[in-house]
Amino acid sequence: MEVVIDVEKEKQEILKRYRGLLRACKRTRDDHDKKLIRKALTVAINAHKEMRRKSGEPYIYHPIEVARIVADEIGLGTTSVVCALLHDTVEDTYITLDDINRMFGDKVMKIVDGLTKISSIADPDDSKYSLQAENFRRILLTLSDDIRVILIKLADRLHNMRTMEFMPRHKQLKIAYETLNIYAPLAHRLGLYAIKTELEDLGLRYTEPELYLSIEENLASTQKKRTRYINKFSLPIINVLTDKGFNFDIKGRTKSIFSIAQKMKKKEVNFDEVYDIFAIRIILNSKPEDEKTDCWKVYSNVTDLYTPRPDRLRDWISTPKGNGYESLHTTVMGLDGKWVEVQIRTARMDSIAEKGLAAHWKYKSMTAEQETHLDTWISKITKMLEAPENDALEFIDDFKLNFFADEIHVFTPAGDIKTLPKGATTLDFAYEIHSRVGDQCIGAKVNHKLVPLSQELQSGEQIEIITSKKQTPKEEWLNFVVTAKAKSAIKDALKEEHKKTAFDGKEIFKEWMQVINEPINTNILGVMVKHFDLKSTFDFYLKIALKEITLEEFNNFFRQKEDKKNLEKLKRHKSKTDKIGMLNIGSEGNIKYTIATCCNPIPGDEVFGFQTDDQGILIHKTNCPNAMHLLSNFAGKSIKAQWTNTNNVAFLTGVEFVGIDDVGLVNKITSVISKEAGVNIKSIFFNSEDSFFEGKIMLYVTDTEQLKSLIEKLKQINGVHKVNRLMEVAA
Repeated sequence: MEVVIDVEKEKQEILKRYRGLLRACKRTRDDHDKKLIRKALTVAINAHKEMRRKSGEPYIYHPIEVARIVADEIGLGTTSVVCALLHDTVEDTYITLDDINRMFGDKVMKIVDGLTKISSIADPDDSKYSLQAENFRRILLTLSDDIRVILIKLADRLHNMRTMEFMPRHKQLKIAYETLNIYAPLAHRLGLYAIKTELEDLGLRYTEPELYLSIEENLASTQKKRTRYINKFSLPIINVLTDKGFNFDIKGRTKSIFSIAQKMKKKEVNFDEVYDIFAIRIILNSKPEDEKTDCWKVYSNVTDLYTPRPDRLRDWISTPKGNGYESLHTTVMGLDGKWVEVQIRTARMDSIAEKGLAAHWKYKSMTAEQETHLDTWISKITKMLEAPENDALEFIDDFKLNFFADEIHVFTPAGDIKTLPKGATTLDFAYEIHSRVGDQCIGAKVNHKLVPLSQELQSGEQIEIITSKKQTPKEEWLNFVVTAKAKSAIKDALKEEHKKTAFDGKEIFKEWMQVINEPINTNILGVMVKHFDLKSTFDFYLKIALKEITLEEFNNFFRQKEDKKNLEKLKRHKSKTDKIGMLNIGSEGNIKYTIATCCNPIPGDEVFGFQTDDQGILIHKTNCPNAMHLLSNFAGKSIKAQWTNTNNVAFLTGVEFVGIDDVGLVNKITSVISKEAGVNIKSIFFNSEDSFFEGKIMLYVTDTEQLKSLIEKLKQINGVHKVNRLMEVAA
């Protein structure tokens, strides 16, 4: 059926969106700006006139919306709006960078060039391994050139996430996990809280739709009750602050769906058991010189009304977060015995908390200290990029640990403050001072007490490093340092020594191979590297020289090689043959596969296949704990999979219980299970202590519907407080 396009209606829609864009730009717009924006829109319309999105809409809607996000939700100016309108023109159309330069100037051309370089990368679905790591590295490379490139890229990703309903399911999963893995943490690190929150919520919407909808419905159904509580809690605060002459706004803010989901998973609780679903935010209109004093005065008034929880005071006014976030947080005992988080900040701080670095520029208030902090952060990233690891995924892991993690603030003996990622050790601190101090570090004193190099640091501690010129870096140091700076320095120091040692190992290996009359080739080396669970032949030679791989292990490998290969084939054949016909996988239909033990999917679970190097195709749930890593980093190895023909086939799964022990409780539980048609128990474990009981039961079910029905019946048993499906199930 041919789709009829209403050209006139689309023209009116483009005009409507353009006017919305101009309204978003009103803060910075003058006649010259308006002409530039109109010119960029005209260029983009002509360049994309034949292009349409998956929804069937004209492609031009996308750059207009990205430009609106850039102006309205991030707060950038005309140059960024122009670049957002043009961001896909060079990659997708006939327009060149020279054309951009001629029409809009050098600055716009450089930003569009940065955006094009990020995007001009092969589709991960067309390659064996996802190129997301390389893509991410390209994004970071633009930091030192012009941070607006990253901000526009985040706006681009946000609009793509908002309009992803027309994408194929496997693409939705890949893009959503990529967003949760990289883009949301990056938005958070740049201080773009509102965008980070929406990216996380949208990511959850596509990766775990049932959980997302469940929380959304619960929030909607409890909205009125929550509003009444917030009003009742806030009234005494409003009265006191008004009497004291403060100019302020106060509002309740509900936690994001994603953060509620994370808390439910972490604490293993239901929605009703998440106590801090909302926070009260007090926003002061203070003079710049009075901001800090006013915030502490308000804190004093709030804690006079409500008792604070001592361990929950967070002072990010005296020491702002690395992304510029400033606020006072306290948790107080509210009405009806409920803990309530209260956030106290000024209007300037609130704008920075929502819009990050862009708000700094808006207020023209970035202090010399904040500028230095930002420069230091960019400098650290640049150094990390200059000496990247061979393994791109390791690079991403290191980056996330060093730049996305929570921060701690510690002090030198002279009182200088140093910022490190949470989990950093005394040795990390030594390398933060200087690489030479780290190399020669033999010990440390934390708050004047001698501690080991591996001691994990806490915020507020004062550290003194003890050095010796005789000390040199050790291999085991890599096991407990976390900062990229420390890891890089240690590896550099060990590299030369390892080269000499590895050469010796290579010579030993040659002798061993000559004795058994086996040729040395790339294939055999690859097999042995894999057998000993190493990353490279260099590591293999090194282990031989260090006698961590012995001649006996080498001989055993060759003796068992053939037998092991045949045994693995037999095992795999047996495990997979039983499963043929239960799933349609990829375009080939019914092929052999293995159920992944990390998430143990059963019929009814949404699943995908993943092609492994040594286990064939593994079937995972789309919300498997490993799905983010697999789909955001190796999307090209994922395969569509769908359950079929599972009638009368039993799948092993498990449930866990907690509750208050009672006479006959175990018998009641097993009785309910045994009455469920077609459900057989494999094993039972129960433990009771001081009236509290917990238990696990392994059982066979046909699908998720049967399992859900059973869980609901078990929840009705008096004394059972919670029943959950087990994720990981041993075969």
